[in-house]
Amino acid sequence: MSIEVQNISKKFAGFTALDNINLEIHSGELLALLGPSGCGKTTLLRIIAGLEKADSGKIIFDGQDSTDTHVSKRQIGFVFQHYALFRHMTVFDNIAFGLNVKPRKDRPSQEVIREKVMALLKMVQLDWLANAYPSQLSGGQRQRIALARSLAVEPQVLLLDEPFGALDAKVRKDLRRWLRDLHDEINLTSIFVTHDQEEALEVSDRVVVMNHGHIEQVGSPDEIYDTPASPFVTQFLGDVNLFHGRIQDKHFTSGDFRHEISQHSAHFSGAEAIAYIRPHDIEISLDATNALGHGQIEHIHSIGPIVRVEIARDSQDENIEVVLTKERFRTLGLMPGDNVYVKARKVAVFDPASV
Repeated sequence: MSIEVQNISKKFAGFTALDNINLEIHSGELLALLGPSGCGKTTLLRIIAGLEKADSGKIIFDGQDSTDTHVSKRQIGFVFQHYALFRHMTVFDNIAFGLNVKPRKDRPSQEVIREKVMALLKMVQLDWLANAYPSQLSGGQRQRIALARSLAVEPQVLLLDEPFGALDAKVRKDLRRWLRDLHDEINLTSIFVTHDQEEALEVSDRVVVMNHGHIEQVGSPDEIYDTPASPFVTQFLGDVNLFHGRIQDKHFTSGDFRHEISQHSAHFSGAEAIAYIRPHDIEISLDATNALGHGQIEHIHSIGPIVRVEIARDSQDENIEVVLTKERFRTLGLMPGDNVYVKARKVAVFDPASV
């Protein structure tokens, strides 16, 4: 089922949660709503679900205006962060609940319900826990049961609100892969809310980055990460170093450093600008040629296969952070106290008016 969000706005006691949001969600895709707390992502999810009413705008399901359709008629499955399982019911009965409370004329027979529940339990790889109670399950198992319960009523759309937020890092990673595989298997239009950048980039087909009730950028995980549309997107998606300079002749310049920039930014020739450079896009060198900066190594942190190097800039408070492979680090033979130069492999520069 495709979904269109048209000119949706929502205020709470004078606070603008959503400001004229427009978005198309393709049938069968897994879409992530990503952004910091308070950006409006959960409000948008609840409006799509019918749990919240917008002040203005429309929600279109498969070409049909569903703005005023009751939540019970939208054919939506909802998975919350805190599972919301019934403690007094077994795993089997929790999954069967949505089927058992259907009107009599729509309710399947008990035999059909049992077959469906057991098929869902096998799909989420927990059929051996059918007679267990939620208190006997791990957090990851509870979340899989919550997902199976939402799928039991055969929804056309699956909405997930921070589904892995209450789990530890290892379980979250395992469930992310599992959810991606499950989505590919069932091909259900799915939207999930998260503030975890890695989660959004790893799991989704497309990412919607939100900030202060606005959409900053929509694109594939690669597009969002490799070609961010704004300074906010760049900084929200990971660590970044900032370097001040100017735009001159289609290049970002800072001292002797020159780097060609996009044609759009080049129109602001002579303007002051900020270059955004990720730690893994910086090279450490002992050669000053076309160097972006100079400083002294303060800290070296070895983290698994990578090494993080912090360089104190000359006459500046903020350190430069560089990420190297262990092999490259060993080749350079770096030590705390070494004076080094930094060079950029990739630079993001935005129109000065957007910074």
